[in-house]
Amino acid sequence: MLAGIASSLLARRFGAPLLLVFLALGMLLGEEGPGGIAFANYQATFLIGSLALAVILFDGGLRTRLAEVGSALAPAATLATVGVVLTAGLTGLAAIPLLGLAPAEGLLLGAIVASTDAAAVFFLLRAGGLHLRRRVGATLEVESGSNDPVAVFLTLGLTAWIASEGTTDASGFLVNLVQQAGLGAALGLAGGWLLAHALNRLDLPGGLHPLLALSGAVTVFAFTALLGGSGFLAVYLAGLVVGNRPVRAYASVVSVQDAATWLAQLMMFLVLGLLVTPSRLLDALLPALALAAFLMFVARPVTVALCLLPFRYSKRETVYIAWVGLRGAVGIFLASIPMLVQLPQAELYFNVAFVVVLSSLLVQGWSLGWLAGRLDVALPRRAPPFRRVELDLPGQLEQEMVGYRVAPGSAVLRGAPVPAWARPSLVVRRGRVLDPADADRLQAEDYAYFLAPPGSVSRLDWLFAEPEDARAAAHELIGATSVRGSLHLRTLGRHFHVEIPVQLADLTLAELFAAHFDDAPHIGDRIEVGIATLVVQSIADERVSRVGLLLGPPGELRLGLPPGMRGRRLGRRRAEAAPDRD
Repeated sequence: MLAGIASSLLARRFGAPLLLVFLALGMLLGEEGPGGIAFANYQATFLIGSLALAVILFDGGLRTRLAEVGSALAPAATLATVGVVLTAGLTGLAAIPLLGLAPAEGLLLGAIVASTDAAAVFFLLRAGGLHLRRRVGATLEVESGSNDPVAVFLTLGLTAWIASEGTTDASGFLVNLVQQAGLGAALGLAGGWLLAHALNRLDLPGGLHPLLALSGAVTVFAFTALLGGSGFLAVYLAGLVVGNRPVRAYASVVSVQDAATWLAQLMMFLVLGLLVTPSRLLDALLPALALAAFLMFVARPVTVALCLLPFRYSKRETVYIAWVGLRGAVGIFLASIPMLVQLPQAELYFNVAFVVVLSSLLVQGWSLGWLAGRLDVALPRRAPPFRRVELDLPGQLEQEMVGYRVAPGSAVLRGAPVPAWARPSLVVRRGRVLDPADADRLQAEDYAYFLAPPGSVSRLDWLFAEPEDARAAAHELIGATSVRGSLHLRTLGRHFHVEIPVQLADLTLAELFAAHFDDAPHIGDRIEVGIATLVVQSIADERVSRVGLLLGPPGELRLGLPPGMRGRRLGRRRAEAAPDRD
């Protein structure tokens, strides 16, 4: 563990994918490395991999905001089902001549490496600080989080078919598939609801809420699997439910989940690295590399292009989604299933899967950020450095206490207003605790505390960051371009090439916000029109006086309320805890 943590520092310096570093470290600690640890326990690997994937998938669901991924649900579901089958079929057909396998064996190998690995996608995108445009990021996250069950179905079904020498009933396989998906979905949603209910209702000692969430997620995974459902699908859906409901101690739940996910990633890749014997990889190295290249450059791109064709993704978006078909621990994990039942070509499947995963992490994992910049699918976002304190307030779920150090030269000292939904609570100045009224204006090095909706606190970060970082964050959150609230939408559309619905063209921006929100608009409120996001920057006499403008790339599609307009009030839902990605 210490070696893994130390190696992560080197990986960050040289830009290496951290998962690749953990995998290499496991190989160095193995029987043919300086560590000399002899490890060949596939049963233990299967159990450790199952536990780790449950933790990682729960984390992925917990951080996925349904309000942000609505437009990506249908294409992601297509990729997670039809896409996995197509990828498995194409890769399997290529494996037959490359490795001299029988048709069923080739398709089994294709199924093993067919799924986009949620662990790799969630981890590499977030650990690398890469902020993708909303629909691209949402598609990748939802696809990778939900496509494992189909790969598991295919792998288990084909393993049973080969083990029974073709005598397994195909109808039984289909029944099992429906059972896995149905139970996984039902128990995942029910388990997530029960878990959220328990977090809010049980009066636990401090610090136990995050452990309840983590152990509850593993329980949902295990219970579903015991009943014959897909535990992978269930635990991901449970995370979705918990992450999109008001939950007590949410900040500490996410913080502990962060650490648990790092632990799961590190342990899983270390164990998989220990399990492999490098010298045995050489026997099928060249055909395995050829299969990895086919998967990256042919099977995955063709599959993504076909699956996304009905959804009008741009060419750049399609290319990037195709490239982020990361293979990770799931492929090696699935390859341990034939080893457990001792199929004739089991060791070949495992070694080929390992080479495919290694190649994917090396080639695709190392180029994620570079390609996102080249294809203009990433946002130039920098998270402002800040020290935010979040405190849960027992007895209610609508507010929490959040505190900041007031940095010298920060935006709040230069006159940037604090949003109305953040209520000043107290100020700590030179060791003295002051009432906000007694403190008057904030000063540098004060510590300011506010009551705010849990889903909105991240929107305060830019107010208290260092000046340069605050300006960058402010541009991303409330718009770099500022226009008058009295500007008509027709004029806005003409100057900025934004398509404005006819019924909105004669409204001013101030009238648009007044019509859309039931009460007075607040700073940070936003409405999406076409490729533009309109954000309230300032208010005078309870009317919007200045509006920030954020523009998406040409041709980007938005999911909106008829007639093409969607507005959001900050802090209304837990689902808006993360900053917008457009």
